[in-house]
Amino acid sequence: MQLIDTHAHIYSGKFDSDRDAVIAEIRTAGITKVFMPNVDVETIETMLDCESRYGDLCVPMMGLHPCDVGEDFEAQLEVMENWLNRRTFAAVGEIGTDLYWDKTHLDRQLAALEIQVSWAKKHDLPIVLHCRESIDLTIDFIEKMHNGKLKGIFHCFTGTLDQAKRITELGFLLGIGGVVTFKNGGLDQVIPYIGLEHLVLETDAPYLAPVPHRGKRNSPAYLPFIAERVGDLLGVAAEVVAESTSAQALHLFKTIEK
Repeated sequence: MQLIDTHAHIYSGKFDSDRDAVIAEIRTAGITKVFMPNVDVETIETMLDCESRYGDLCVPMMGLHPCDVGEDFEAQLEVMENWLNRRTFAAVGEIGTDLYWDKTHLDRQLAALEIQVSWAKKHDLPIVLHCRESIDLTIDFIEKMHNGKLKGIFHCFTGTLDQAKRITELGFLLGIGGVVTFKNGGLDQVIPYIGLEHLVLETDAPYLAPVPHRGKRNSPAYLPFIAERVGDLLGVAAEVVAESTSAQALHLFKTIEK
């Protein structure tokens, strides 16, 4: 079984002590690609170092995480735009909104999001959206910004069936991660009613490890646990989930083949 992790921070400092060993485990688990969302200007160097060292496996994106949209966000975005103009990235991400930690800077987050969506349109790239405690307003925003060609992933989807349908009607994919394995994660009320063709898999490593590793450092090597649970909910084999979600991922991130 071969799988693609569409969202993992493998460049995180949490892997600094044993990254080579973790990469070996990822390969052994059958993971063929790990797409790395950027967070801020400070993470670019370490992310690109991972690409340099494990280029057949690790593929970078470029974007400013909503939790890192500070007073200097315009300066950070200028650096990132320069990178996008210099070389190819798989997507513009991780971008979006977050009202979990701080509700006072939403206007700034939306301004940064609008700029970054414009990059995706310019470069014909998908976007990878973070929307913690802000899924409806993020869907509303994307509906207004949609030009008929915009595409991407709603990362770490944990919403309702109605929200899932709104997202898939926009042509976006749902990023399904470790939460699907949680007893009260809620995705058992959504995934059985959403076609497999609308899903991609992710770990968000080092965060949100699936059962039976919940509470520990996450790794793309744990992606098979997510595939198995999605298969259980849909009544299909994990291998079917792997084949479908990998095909969706490769089609979305088509720039990596150029």
